[in-house]
Amino acid sequence: MDLPVVFHPDYTVPLPPGHRFPIGKFGRIRDVLLEDGVIPPESLVEPAPASRAWLTLAHDEPYVDAVLALALDRRAVRRLGLPLSDALVRRGRAAVGGTVLTGRLALERGLACNTAGGSHHAFAGHGAGFCLFNDVAVAIRVLRREGLIDRALVVDLDVHQGDGTAAIFRAEPETFTFSLHCEANYPPAKETGDLDIGVPPGTGDAVYQAVLETHLPGVLARHRPDIVFYNAGVDPHAEDKLGRLALGDEGLARRDRYVIETCRVAGVPVACVVGGGYADDLDRLARRHTSVHRAAAAVVREARAAAGRVRVRVAGGSR
Repeated sequence: MDLPVVFHPDYTVPLPPGHRFPIGKFGRIRDVLLEDGVIPPESLVEPAPASRAWLTLAHDEPYVDAVLALALDRRAVRRLGLPLSDALVRRGRAAVGGTVLTGRLALERGLACNTAGGSHHAFAGHGAGFCLFNDVAVAIRVLRREGLIDRALVVDLDVHQGDGTAAIFRAEPETFTFSLHCEANYPPAKETGDLDIGVPPGTGDAVYQAVLETHLPGVLARHRPDIVFYNAGVDPHAEDKLGRLALGDEGLARRDRYVIETCRVAGVPVACVVGGGYADDLDRLARRHTSVHRAAAAVVREARAAAGRVRVRVAGGSR
C-alpha cells in the first residue's frame, strides 16, 4: 500500500505581490512529489474543509466566528500577518481538514502526510505568525472526541517554538508537546510546553540530531501516545530566510527519517505536516519540504518489501 498524501487545491490562494509568506509552495510540493515519482497520483487524497464545530474544539467561538465573518479587527489581522479574505478562510479550513484526514489515515495505515499544516502559532483566541487556525490542535481534539485516540504527542521541529500549540494543551496532560527550536527566534516570548528545547543560532546537523536522539525515545516511552503529529518544518535549513539554524539537506533528511522510524518502531502511528519554510525560490523550497514525504515513502516501501519477504519465506516453508 502506497503512502497516503493529503492535498487540497485551496492550500494555495492569492496573496498581495511581494508578501513574504510563500503560499505558492503548497501546490508546488504536490507537483514535485508527482514529478519525481515519490508518490503515484492515486496516493493523493483530498480532504473535506473543517467545519465550525471542529474549529471550536480548539479555538474560542468568538474568534472562529470573527474569522468566518471576515470581521477581525486591524490589530488581529496585523498579528496574523496575512490579509483576511474569503480565500484565506477557505485555505485555513482546508488545511485543518487536511490534518484531520492525515491523522485518520495515520491511524488506519500507520503513516500519512499532509502537504500543508503545522500552523502552530495560532492560539485558542487569536491567529499569529501566518497561522489562522491551529490544525494539529483541532485534529487532536476531533480524533479524541470521536474516540479514536486518547493520548497524543506533538513533535514540533519547526525552527520556531510551537507556542500556540503549547498554550492550547497547557492544562491537558493527555497531549504532550515537544518543541525543538532556535532559542533566539520568533516568538520573542516563548510559551511553556511539556518539553521545550531551544538551541542557539548556527546549530548544525550533528548537534541538532544528537539533541533529538537524546530526547525523542524517552518522550515516546514515558507518554505512550496513540498518535504522533510530526511538524517537519524545514526552516531549520541554513538557507532559510527566517531560520537562523544551519541544517543542510542531508540533516533534514536524516531528521525526518529518524522521527518516522523511531515512532514506527515504538508502534505509534505518525501524521506528518509540513510546517514552516521560507525562501524566494518556490521550486527549491517545495523540494526541500518534500524531505518528509520522501522519508515516509521510503519507510512504507521498505515495510512492504519486508512483508513480501516474510510471505515468501512462509510460503516456501509450507511446501
